[in-house]
Amino acid sequence: MDSPRLERRRFLGTALGSGAAVIGAGVLPKTAAASGAGDAFAFEVTRSEADWRALLNDAEYKVLRENGTELPHTSPLVNETGEGTYCCKGCDLTIYESAWKVPLDIGWVFFSHSEPRTVLTSIDGNPPVGMGGQDGPGAMMEVHCRRCASHLGHLVVAQGKLVHCINGSALNYIRAGA
Repeated sequence: MDSPRLERRRFLGTALGSGAAVIGAGVLPKTAAASGAGDAFAFEVTRSEADWRALLNDAEYKVLRENGTELPHTSPLVNETGEGTYCCKGCDLTIYESAWKVPLDIGWVFFSHSEPRTVLTSIDGNPPVGMGGQDGPGAMMEVHCRRCASHLGHLVVAQGKLVHCINGSALNYIRAGA
């Protein structure tokens, strides 16, 4: 049986196969996104590994700092329908509004777009089987918080829509009026 990470990568790879040409702009070099350092971009929020581990639980750390993927349908945010905002769990930057949530029953949280200038993309250095090199259209596009470099999810084409496919564990939800 395939791992959950591989299953999501297969889904994402299949979804990207039809939309890879649409999302080729604005790529952040992988080294800068992963480390929060480098010549390409200086992130506003940087922390030591110990500080990140103190802030996040193990599952959150795996997603936000190691580019992991949560299991499908495990985040309560998948079914959240209230009005509010979604912030990066790594730095509290408001990234998504509930009005932009796209209801897709695929297992993760989907948005049509983000707040302006809140996310950066990078090339996923671990494309799904058959998606890299000679076997497919190439690597996938990851979505990162522009303030702290935390990995949020991917840009994908799902059910004919270009969407942000986001790990719920990468977000804090703040209900309107709270």
